Parts: sequence; structure tokens; C-alpha cells
Amino acid sequence: METSEKDKDPAALKEEGNVLFKTGDVQGAICCYTKALKLTDSRSEGAVLYRNRAACYLKLEEFNKAEADATKALDTDQGDVKARFRRAQAFQNLGRLDQAFMDAQRCAQLEPKNKAFQDLLRQLGAQIQQKSAQLNSTDARVQQMFNLLLDTSASDSDRQKAAQNLVVLSREDAGAEQIFRNDGVKLLQKLLHSKQEDVVLSALRTLVGLCTGHQSRTMAIVNELGMEQLCAVMGSGASAVSLAACHLLQVMFEALTEGMKKEIRGKDEAILPEPSKELRSMLRHLLEMMPASSVSGPGRDSAINLLVKQVPRKSLKNPDNSLTLWVIDHGLKKILEVAGTVPELSEGPPLTDNSHMSCSVLLNKLYDDLKSDKERENFNKLCEEYVQQHFSRPGLEGKLRAIQTVSVLLQGPSEVGNKTLEMSGMMDAVISLCASEDVTHQQVAVEALIHAAGKAKRASFITANGVALLKDLYKKSENDRIRVRALVGLCKLGSAGGTDFSMKQFAEGSTLKLTKQCRKWLCNKSLPATSRRWSVEGLAYLTFDADVKEDLVEDKNALLAMFELAKSEDKTVLFAVGSTLVNCSNSYDAEKPDPQMVELAKYAKQHVPEEHPKDAPSFVEKRLAKLLEAGVVSALVCMVKHESPAMTEACRECIGRVFLALVERQEDRGTVVAQGGGKALIPLAADNTDVGKIKAAQALAKITITSNPEIAFPGERIYEVVRPLVSLLSLECTLLQNFEALMALTNLAGISERLRQKIIKEKAVPKIEGYMFEEHELVRASATECMCNLVLSTEVQKLYLATGNDRLKLLVLYSGEEDERLRKAAAGTLAMLTAEQPELCARIPGTTTHWLEIVQALLLSEISHLRHRGVVIVHNMMQAEKSLAETLMESEVLEILSVLAKGGEGMPEPVCKIAQNCLDKALEYNIIMSRDGKEKSKEPKP
Repeated sequence: METSEKDKDPAALKEEGNVLFKTGDVQGAICCYTKALKLTDSRSEGAVLYRNRAACYLKLEEFNKAEADATKALDTDQGDVKARFRRAQAFQNLGRLDQAFMDAQRCAQLEPKNKAFQDLLRQLGAQIQQKSAQLNSTDARVQQMFNLLLDTSASDSDRQKAAQNLVVLSREDAGAEQIFRNDGVKLLQKLLHSKQEDVVLSALRTLVGLCTGHQSRTMAIVNELGMEQLCAVMGSGASAVSLAACHLLQVMFEALTEGMKKEIRGKDEAILPEPSKELRSMLRHLLEMMPASSVSGPGRDSAINLLVKQVPRKSLKNPDNSLTLWVIDHGLKKILEVAGTVPELSEGPPLTDNSHMSCSVLLNKLYDDLKSDKERENFNKLCEEYVQQHFSRPGLEGKLRAIQTVSVLLQGPSEVGNKTLEMSGMMDAVISLCASEDVTHQQVAVEALIHAAGKAKRASFITANGVALLKDLYKKSENDRIRVRALVGLCKLGSAGGTDFSMKQFAEGSTLKLTKQCRKWLCNKSLPATSRRWSVEGLAYLTFDADVKEDLVEDKNALLAMFELAKSEDKTVLFAVGSTLVNCSNSYDAEKPDPQMVELAKYAKQHVPEEHPKDAPSFVEKRLAKLLEAGVVSALVCMVKHESPAMTEACRECIGRVFLALVERQEDRGTVVAQGGGKALIPLAADNTDVGKIKAAQALAKITITSNPEIAFPGERIYEVVRPLVSLLSLECTLLQNFEALMALTNLAGISERLRQKIIKEKAVPKIEGYMFEEHELVRASATECMCNLVLSTEVQKLYLATGNDRLKLLVLYSGEEDERLRKAAAGTLAMLTAEQPELCARIPGTTTHWLEIVQALLLSEISHLRHRGVVIVHNMMQAEKSLAETLMESEVLEILSVLAKGGEGMPEPVCKIAQNCLDKALEYNIIMSRDGKEKSKEPKP
């Protein structure tokens, strides 16, 4: 049947799906069944397709989808025992044991002699009994904790211990359910009013246990506690309590949003209303916290952090940005209230040093989540209205609020910031306020000037109009806060040419003078951290110049001071530190121009970028060694741990780039792992920009290739490394990245069956098979080596057992290739497969007419590893079938084995032993006879 006709025939698609399922291509099977479902009009045919697709979803461990498809099959035919059995399996894995038991019981009634049904019934009976016993024992423990906590005569230490035990109980399913059912939420509500911080923290952590991954409980708790109380706890002065409340709200958000995302909502969940009402209520309360003067600075930062994490879409592929639009309509002006607050003025809510940066990140995230010009125009209009409203107010306070808002916008959605900066009189006000005698006025204006210098055209305008002013402020101001900011402004303007050696704004040597001043401020511990942070900002711009990079890495005190700031509470320094380290390690992307294009550009008198001589690889290598010596890894590890909006994806990308540069040299990888670099790279590979994920994953691959993975990633962490490595097996990655990922996966696949299962579950096998056809010989060989380790798994062996594919043929042909590494890998895979699955031996002669020559060439190879693989393959074939042994003994293989069995100088003992075993097997089969100690072929029968 032609492909186009086949795609229109449901029966043909179903058959194709069945074949794909048997060969292990589960995703392909799902695709066929789904197409067939769209085409079929028959209810009975549709029921079979749903039943088959349910089996696929069970294989992929997508149990909600499996349950839904099995239910659709049963809606048509209640007596479909296969569909009911699959639904029972899905229910079991979803933890809905009662429903699973009912389905399994019905299956056993329909087919009493079916062993699989009886086994499932026994399993479920045991699981239900165990759960019941667990609930009974947990019930008593929960009641004991409650009694202690409510007993006013109990000592504080006993009550604290009881509160902590409650936290531990809430992390178990049975414990969480018992706490919830025994009116535990009301008790926890009372504990939130306690004056003991430890008790309040325990109550919040217990609520986290109750809400984690449970939508219905979360909705009930949100409605019972009320968002006002939770926001009040988060807005309190105690930072530990505020962070714990923030974590609780984040868990609540995740439980509710996951509930909304579920494509299939199970029967228990179907009766629940959509959680969108609770979500909007939570968001409204968070927005109301923004301008509230009763909310503490850390509490406000936590609220901003929650909005950053929960409002914008996680993926732009999701078309629904309604939450973002709702927040812009109901709360953009409230966010701008925080952005425009100048802490030194009396008006406005209390802020921390991180609040403005957090606002910039939130505004940027909201703006980036908009889909159309109309939505962006509305955002611009609201911002301009807010800035204009304050700027046009009489007196200086309104103008300062307007300029502060512009500063925050320039650091976030810079397009919006630039438009507000171009408003009539704004730039003039900034320039004139720089000359104000009031330090606060000067500080606001200078910061705006610095952020305005971000664009090249604006930098050249400020170079012409503001450099003299900044120099004047730096030299003449008596206030350190102003001097350091003026210095950063000069640094930013001085680095407008970026890494282009020929494009410098200032005279030769000026950048080195600025660097010296920045390092001096950075090392001056008598200054507040906020002022020292600005000097790192200056270095982030100046380190585009290779002379500055060399200067900085030679100053160990400056590096230590910078790393100390990176570990501090001031999160606003994170991106500046990351950028400085990216520049020093040259880990930015720098494309080398085509030499012909350079010549053409010179001929046309166009500007050609030039690389600084000190950006050569030898200089970069020395700089990386100096950074490692100064303790850069521990600083990066601390930065990754920071939970703050300031730890943006761009910042995480910087850290990923630096880590990749640090593990470039094999001898440095042990140092990076020993200082916690391996552990830090795992979250960087999961939560980052697309480029950042690749950089972090490649760094993980390099470590996994040369280090013992079980030491580099101890315990469960080793399983988290698999997904980032598999993500590198993509056409969007370079061949080097593909090669390193394959090498790393080979190492992991050789460790344990559980790791092999993890690799299979991440759908890596089809990708690895694809790279076995790659033209580049190193990539092809490394993919075959990876497969060699994966065939230890029964699931992969089944792919080779399946008929209708050329997998076995490819291995036989590769065993005869010239590339030694590829031959070793292919012959090794063949040796293992024929040992584990003897029936494959009989298929080898059918793969290619040259199979015997290939086997003989392996036996005759001068490379001992290939000889060893060859005798193992021959041994396996002879063990499998007498007819194969006869074919082999009738060829030159007999003579070669006789020579190998005798041994001699340079002949490894295992090869001699296996060769002798082969001859012994031939004797056993009576294919050859022993005469005077010599083996000879029997005379053929007439």
C-alpha cells in the first residue's frame, strides 16, 4: 500500500502501530494510533485503538493518560478485559489502590485462570493492607503531636519538638492525610500566631508538606487560612519566617498550576472546581503587598520573587499569557510604585538593597511574555503615564521618583526605559540633578545616567555631554557613594567598543587607570557592600579589554573581595560578577570572521573588529589557572544557590559559560568537582537559557568523561546527569558536543542497569542509533561504544531481536571496517548480544555475504582486543547451533582456531582458552575428529 493511502486507512495505521510497539518504538506507535483515531468512525475500532494507546502510555509511565484511554475503551465495551487490566495498572501506579482493586477483581471474575490478574490482585491486597496499617499507626502519632501542641502546661522544648515531628510526618503521604483530616489546618493556623519563631517555622513547613503536589488539599488550605494571613506572615520582619512563607506560597502555586495543566484529570480530581479563582486571589494579594508600608523589605522581595516565578509562561510555546496580562492590568502601577521609591525620601514602602533589581527582573519578565505589538504598546503606555504623572508634579520629589522609575526600567525592559528617557525634559533633568548639592539627588541622577549609557548611540551622546560631568563628580565629590557611581559611569562609557581592540572610546591607558580605581574601591572593606558592588559593575564593563583582564587576575586580593561579595546577601552583584568572570575566561561566543570577508571589508574601507593579542589561548589558560587558585569555583557554587530574582537566566548562563571554560583542561576537572562544581552544574543544565543549558550540559559531559561519575556525582545525583547529557544529542548542538555527550553516556551506561534504564527512559536509544550512521568517524565510533554498553539491558536486546530492521547487519559490517575504534565497539556489541541472545547467532549469516570474511579478519587481527572479540563471537555461534558450527569449521576458521589454541608468544591466555573451547565444541558435535593430537574435518557423507 502506498504511504499516502496507508495514512488514510485506520486499519493499516493500527497494524503499523502494533509493529512499532513490538519493536520498542512506543512514540511511533502512539502517533499511528492517534492518527487512526482521528480517521475511524467505528466505535468498536476506536475502543481497540484507545486500549492499544493505553498500553503505550503505561510503557512511558504516563499513567494519567493511560487511565483516560483505558476508560474510553471501557465506555464502549465494559467487558474489554485488556482495557480494564490496563486501567487497573494505571490506577495502581497513580496510588488509587481501591479503584485498581475493583478493576483487577472484575478482570479475575471474567478470566479466573489468568495468572497476571491473580498476581495483580494479590499485590493490590498487600498494598491496601500496608496502607491501612500505616494510616492507623500515623493517626496515633498525629493525635499525640496535636495534644502536646494544644497543652498550655507543656514545656516550650516539648512543644517545639512536637512541631518539628509534625513537619516530618507531613512529608509522608499517610501523615499529611491524617493531619489534614484531623482538623490540622486549624491547629496550624493557631501556631502561625505563636511568638516563638521556631514554632511558626514548623507550622509553615508542615503546610508545605500538606500542599506539595496535592491540588485539592492546597485549594482547601488557601480558602481556610486566607491569603491575607499568609501574606502578613511573609511580610513580617523575620527573614527566616518570610522565606519559609514564600516557599509555602510557591508550593501552593505549583500545586494549583499543575492541577490546571493536567490534560487528563482523574476521577477524584474531576469533581474539583478549576483552581483559577484561588490563583487570581493569591496574585491579587501579592500585588497589594507591593506598595504597602506595613510589609517589610524582605517580605516585599519574596512577593516579587513569587511573581517572577509564577506569572510569566514557562515556555513561549504555550499560547496562554493571560496571567501576565491580568497582572499588568491589575498591578503594573503597584510594581512601578516600588520601582520609583527612593529609600532616602520619606514617602514610599521599605526596600532592601535587592528590591530595585528584583523589580527590573519582574518588569522584564512581564514585558518578554507579551505576544503582540498591541500588548507591548499598552505596557509602554502605562509606564509612560506613571512616569509622566510624577515628573510633571511640582517640586523635586516627583521628578526623582520618575527618574528612579526610568532607571529600573532601563535595567529591565530597556526598550520601555529608553522611551521614557526620551520624554520631554527627562535627560535635561538627569544632567542637571547630577550637579545637585544633595547627595540623594545626585545618586539617583548618576545611576540613571549609567543605565542610559547602555546603547552605543546613547553612549556616544553621553560621552560628548556627560563625561566631563562624571569626571568632575569623581574628582570633586566628597561622598564615596557618588564617586564610585561616577567611576562606573566612566567605566561603562570607556568600554563601549566591547571586545573590539580597535574601537576604544577613551585614550590609551585610561581604562587601566579606571580599573586601578575600581580594584581600590573593591578592596576597601571600610566601604558599605552596596558601594563596593558598584566597583564590580565597573569591572564588568572594563574587562572587555584584555589588558584589564590580565591586570585583574594578577590582583588576588581584588578577586577574593569580588568572590566575597558574590557570596554576600547583596544579590544585585551577581550579574556583574558573572559578566566579569565570563570576560576574564573568554567564555563568550566570539565568531572568527571569514578571512576573505575581512579583506573585502578592508578594501571597502569598512571597520574590521580586531582581537587583542592578550586574548590568545595561552593567555586565557593562565587566567583560568589564576581564577581557580583564587577560589572561583566556591564563589560560583554559592551564586547558584541564591534564590533571588537577581539570579536571572542571563546570570545563570554566565555561570554555565565560566564552568565550561574551567573544565576545558582535563587536569582542572578534579578541582572543580572537589569544590562542588559538579553538583552546581546539574541545576544550571535544567534551569537556564537555551545556550546556558547547553554550556552547563557540556561541562557535565567533560567531567563525566574523565572522572569517576560515582565519585563526581554521588548517590541519586548521578541519575540527574543523564537528562542534560541526552539533551546534547541534538542537531542544534555541535559535533563536539554530540561526541562528548556520547562518551559521557558510555561511561554511565557501563555502571549499572538502573543507569541504563534511566538512559532508555530519557529516549536516548533512537538518538544514539542515529549517531551510529554519522559521517564523522569519532562520533560514529563513540555512538557504537555507547550502544555496546546499553545492550547489557534486555530492552535494548529486544530491539535487535525484532525482525524487519538492519541493526544486526550494521554491527556485522562495522566489525569489518578499517577504523580500529569502530571495529572494537561493533565487535564488542556483537559478542555481548550473541552471548545474551543466542538466537541472533543464526541471523548473522543472513546479514551480509561477507560475514565469514569479517569474522576471519577479526580472528587474524594483530590487535589482541579484536582477536578476543572474534573468538567470543565464534564461540557464541558454535554454542547456539550445530549448523553454524559446521559452516565455521568448513572454512579457514578451523585452521585459525587451531593456531590460536596453541598459544605462543604474545597470545593472551583468554583467547587461547576460548579458541580451545570452540574446538572442543566441534569435537562434541562430531564435526572434527581428534587423531594423533590433531583436529581434522570429518569426511563428508556420500
